[in-house]
Amino acid sequence: MNTAVDTPDGWRIETRRSYSPAGSDRELAYLTYRHDSDDLRVKVAPAALDGDDHPGYALRATRYPGLELSETTRVRTVLTFDRCDRVAREFMELFSVQYDGPASLEDALEYAAARTRPPP
Repeated sequence: MNTAVDTPDGWRIETRRSYSPAGSDRELAYLTYRHDSDDLRVKVAPAALDGDDHPGYALRATRYPGLELSETTRVRTVLTFDRCDRVAREFMELFSVQYDGPASLEDALEYAAARTRPPP
């Protein structure tokens, strides 16, 4: 599991946890990043935590986390935590390049998501 503490510019780690599910000796991880504007949160977590019937880890982005109008989008699902974290870091860097305040949130989110989704 990746234990680097560096984050892309403009981002901070909000939550970092690892755990072993009941009946398993396999360690799983959960990591959330938050943009310095507090307008976007990016989560790297086992896909099953959000009800997906898919192995591996899901990358999700939440607009306006903690507010009533928050909305979460699944960006990508990959097999390993390290790969998902690398995709998350790429997503965060792409988002930061395009983001210029709340008015551009949707455009920056779509820009980053489109460039980190798997090829068709």
